Amino acid sequence: MEVTGQLLQTKRKRTPQRPKGTYRLDDFLIHRTLGTGSFGRVHLVRSKHNLRFYAIKVLNKERIARMKQIEHTNNEQQMLASVQHPFIINLWGVFQDPGNLYMVMDFVPGGELFTLLRRSNRFPDPVAKFYAAEVALALNHLHNEDIVYRDLKPENILLNTDGHIKIADFGFAKSCETTTWTLCGTPDYLAPEIIQQQRYNKSVDWYALGVLIFEMLSGVPPYHQPEPDHILLYERITRGPSFIRFPAQFNENATDVIMKLMEGDASRRYGNLRHGAGDVFAHPWFREVDWDRLAAREITAPYLPRISGDGDASAFDSYPEDNVALSYGQPGPDPHGNLFPDFEYTSPNF
Repeated sequence: MEVTGQLLQTKRKRTPQRPKGTYRLDDFLIHRTLGTGSFGRVHLVRSKHNLRFYAIKVLNKERIARMKQIEHTNNEQQMLASVQHPFIINLWGVFQDPGNLYMVMDFVPGGELFTLLRRSNRFPDPVAKFYAAEVALALNHLHNEDIVYRDLKPENILLNTDGHIKIADFGFAKSCETTTWTLCGTPDYLAPEIIQQQRYNKSVDWYALGVLIFEMLSGVPPYHQPEPDHILLYERITRGPSFIRFPAQFNENATDVIMKLMEGDASRRYGNLRHGAGDVFAHPWFREVDWDRLAAREITAPYLPRISGDGDASAFDSYPEDNVALSYGQPGPDPHGNLFPDFEYTSPNF
């Protein structure tokens, strides 16, 4: 979902947070596919040099250009390179060849929070609180860096070996010091001001946190329908959270924090008031959270993924490989290479 948008401020200069590695395709052994998308797929790979496992996101340049996703793709690279946080995935380097872009990232072996949630049906209150608190810390860090994330959902939250989260997929992330217009995101998680094509700010991420808390506690998003109907969904979102039916198992504080995060009027929304994220952290639902210990990953996670060893990708679905990796690194015409200036050509063939 994408319409032309514009940024209403000059972009801040972003500086990479890690030494920029220079990589090429033959540095890695490709093991298997971890996921697929509109523009390519993510592979589990192993470095031939340090023997560590990584995830490489491979994106087809022609498809990106055809679907007008050039800005989003460059944003993803720039945003990921400029942040360093224990609950956000690391981008180690990028490169390109005539056909594809390559992004070398952490391999996060525990799989998606989405998978755990579907297997559990719903999370007990303390479990939902643990994940919501780690997400809140990550969002606060992004907002302090003037980044709006815009795609919070259980599919984009990965679980590390120790059970702590890593937020991934920055395809919709964007520099945002004041406001922006672009319509993008996942329908169930869109704030009303995005649907109404109004200016919006970073508080759309706090709205999405409210949706995430509801989904973790109930098993489905607040406006979920068995048969998807985006028009009806958007009508319900714009009517506001007072029309949500809260399940009986929700405690009073959980209901209250969801209502305050999903406030339809962004000027009254938690996370967007005078104390910023401080209002979220101080909410009674989070009362027992030790934020400093959580940020240091000193709190034991409620679920430890069953990992048999380095490179165990059993938490991810299986995909047909289709010998797709054989097409990587092939010479040929490249009408799109100059559109992705931060992706280096590192293969001696190009």
